[in-house]
Amino acid sequence: MNSPLVPGVPAEGHDPEPRRPTDWTTQSVRRRTQRRYAAERRFRLLGLAAVWLSAGFLAFLLLSMLAGGIGGFRQTRIALPIDLAAAKLQVTPAQLRGRGADLALAGAGLEAAVDRAATAAYGPASADYLSDGAWLVVRDAIKRDPTLLQRRTTVEVPVTSALDIAARHDGSATDEAIVARLNARGALSTGWNWGFLSSADSNDPTRVGVWGALKGSLLTMIVTLALAFPIGVFAALYLEEYAPRNRWTDLIEVSINNLAAVPSIIFGLLGLAVFINTLHLPRSAPIVGGLTLALMTMPVIVIAGRNAIKAVPPSIRDAALAVGASPVQVVFDHVLPLALPGILTGTIIGMARALGETAPLLMIGMRAFIAAPPSRLSDPATVLPVQVFLWSDQVDRGFVEKTSAAIIVLLVFLLAMNGLAIYLRNRFETRW
Repeated sequence: MNSPLVPGVPAEGHDPEPRRPTDWTTQSVRRRTQRRYAAERRFRLLGLAAVWLSAGFLAFLLLSMLAGGIGGFRQTRIALPIDLAAAKLQVTPAQLRGRGADLALAGAGLEAAVDRAATAAYGPASADYLSDGAWLVVRDAIKRDPTLLQRRTTVEVPVTSALDIAARHDGSATDEAIVARLNARGALSTGWNWGFLSSADSNDPTRVGVWGALKGSLLTMIVTLALAFPIGVFAALYLEEYAPRNRWTDLIEVSINNLAAVPSIIFGLLGLAVFINTLHLPRSAPIVGGLTLALMTMPVIVIAGRNAIKAVPPSIRDAALAVGASPVQVVFDHVLPLALPGILTGTIIGMARALGETAPLLMIGMRAFIAAPPSRLSDPATVLPVQVFLWSDQVDRGFVEKTSAAIIVLLVFLLAMNGLAIYLRNRFETRW
């Protein structure tokens, strides 16, 4: 009896039919080859076009932010001649050395003396050229050098927001005429606005700064990282290495995956209900913001951590056990170091998302007007995204440039944070 036919094996008594070689010179084969090569070229061009399109959008975003926000880092000032000896301020050098120096100078009529000096130097109504914080600049100059009270000096003080905009040829005709007249006298100058990086929020766009929001963001991110990273890593290790496979662990895995997709404002409501209404933690504090963002970031770290741990080859575990390592040593001395780069990648993604969040922080009250930078985790604070949101809602045109400048600071902070995380990831990366 003949055996059944096996593909590729000729049956008994049958000669195999010889396979004809492909004739690559025929017209049909050439057309197929040309179509395949054309498809590959189209695929490469589409991929290259997608890369260039993404780079173009990124460049447009960065250039538009720089063009709109670079003016926020500069300030127009006017040279103000002032005779403090003639002003006869009722303040002594001893008062300037104490904590009440600011109150003593304010009560001595320094603000009125500054307005009179502007009127004497540039004519009637010229006091309106000065920013509301111009007298504060003079106050700080006196505190640095109390001898100014006995002589005449010239102090460069900021002009109003309208004249600052007109100095860049974007103001009204009246303001630009005033700027032209002051420029003809050599009274105006433009310089770097260090106060924007060292001051907190203010109602006057010439006095606002991002340091309060920047420090609030830094404190909030420290709390978020200190809670989300260790808890997320240990949860990923337990679920991947120790947890039994049953319906409860399946439920936990599904819950974590669902939490990673929950809208951020839900975490804000959760933080409001738990941390503020139940635990009575201080509203608008970095510790509450960090706790809320940690809840939002933790599922992302757990998912990334589990994937990184799962990617470690089983041979690493088997080899460690073969040389006598305990299961705990296998996990913490071999598996975790190899999975750490992947875990840090997930942490970078989660922290970048947390840094840019606004909605959950608005729910816990971090949209308040904060005039002083926070010094502790329980002090009232705000963060950079919320600060950008608040300034974008202001009517004064002076806040437009400040908003773009704050976005630039936020991007720089984000790049610095991600750069540090990427360096640490590459530092601990181990290849096998």
